[in-house]
Amino acid sequence: MKRELIEQLCEKSFRYSEEPAFKLVSGRMSRFYVNCKPTTLNPRGMFQVGNLVFEQVKNLDVHGIGGLTFGADPIAVAAAYTSELKKQPLQAFSIRKNRKDHGVIRWVEGDLQPGDRVVIIDDVATTGGSTIKAIERATSEGLEVVKAVILVDRQEGGVENIQKHVPDVSAIITRDELVAHWRHLKN
Repeated sequence: MKRELIEQLCEKSFRYSEEPAFKLVSGRMSRFYVNCKPTTLNPRGMFQVGNLVFEQVKNLDVHGIGGLTFGADPIAVAAAYTSELKKQPLQAFSIRKNRKDHGVIRWVEGDLQPGDRVVIIDDVATTGGSTIKAIERATSEGLEVVKAVILVDRQEGGVENIQKHVPDVSAIITRDELVAHWRHLKN
């Protein structure tokens, strides 16, 4: 399943250039561009992502899975759906980019309670900033973050930065795996 997901990511979500051609959120230019949404919002991609992420967390004693909207949302929903099919239900949740300022004021949306153990997910990690922000916001709402799962690690220090906040971090796919498959396709 991982191999098929790598193929789909290379087809729909990954771009590579020998020269830096892609502007990142940080403003820095990169040779690699990864936008997982065309894959994570695709039916087959959802199936693959849901199953692969669930495999990473199925043996943990956790109540929920989620991360910073919007990148984490389709992954959380896919993993939660898969968890129900596997009879180990996990609650999906979403962490807002801006705190809700009316009604019940909070960062996290979902059926969770303070003290619940959760997994933070993200679609791509470069510096780890979004994942760290999600960890901090989940913790501020009283959730216990026990693991972080990254769909694509750009291998630019993000996983190592995230490990400073949550020691248990894993990536499903690395930039090197995407580049290797992309080069294989081009030859």
